[in-house]
Amino acid sequence: MLLERILEIANIAAQEGISLEQLHSQLDDDAIDTLLELQAVEREIEQFDKFKHLFPDETQHIGEFSFWARHLYAKHMEFFRLGKDIRSRCFMAANRVGKTFSAGGYEMTCHLTGLYPKWWEGRRFKHPIRAWACGKSNETTRDIVQTTLLGDIKYNGARKGVDGSGVIPRSKIGVDQGQLTWKQGVADLIDTIKIKHVSGGWSKLGFKSYQQGRGSFEGTAQHVVWDDEEPPMEIYGEQVIRTATTKGIIMITFTPLQGMSDVVQQFLPDDEDVIG
Repeated sequence: MLLERILEIANIAAQEGISLEQLHSQLDDDAIDTLLELQAVEREIEQFDKFKHLFPDETQHIGEFSFWARHLYAKHMEFFRLGKDIRSRCFMAANRVGKTFSAGGYEMTCHLTGLYPKWWEGRRFKHPIRAWACGKSNETTRDIVQTTLLGDIKYNGARKGVDGSGVIPRSKIGVDQGQLTWKQGVADLIDTIKIKHVSGGWSKLGFKSYQQGRGSFEGTAQHVVWDDEEPPMEIYGEQVIRTATTKGIIMITFTPLQGMSDVVQQFLPDDEDVIG
């Protein structure tokens, strides 16, 4: 009853533009403590636990964030579902429609952590994985892909890390010595980081840019590769090889700014793995 009353008062206050000072005068000490706890939970969800609230059954509003019902994301749902049978998929769409955060970032988080939602119909890995998240340049990989998944750079004393405000839940990000390495020569760009998997093991996520050239994509087998922005054909081909022995998957999320390129032609409308 106390919680319901607090929420009722807070809702009325928001609608009528009542200040925090005025609201404070209407609540006793117990109610104020409860309200502060609720606000702290909201802030925690807003910053560090977005993943479990994405694609809900019904639209939810938590603090400043709105988590829209998944039936509004028909193309995203189809993209996820096709991953069960198709090794290489592309989400080719306009800017600002959720390609990076809600498509590539969300699916990559599912695979790294093993935290698949109940409604998930796409590919599943039952074990920790090796994965690459890739961008066009070192700077865009850091500023877009890395930030989407892990959040902003944060210092804990002299040790540099991330704050966990991205799609990957903060509690799943490795923070111990050796679980995070930094790329040489590029400020604040992570080389590899370990992500806790529900099996108890650790997935390994590496960040790469096309700027590093094809050679940097040679050598190791990967279970998942996510390209945010269109890769050069020679790099895409190398990624296909890296995921062959693991029967892994490649996801490409991009706006086709380079026109009818070789990569775009791999996903023409006549192909079954294109979402139109």
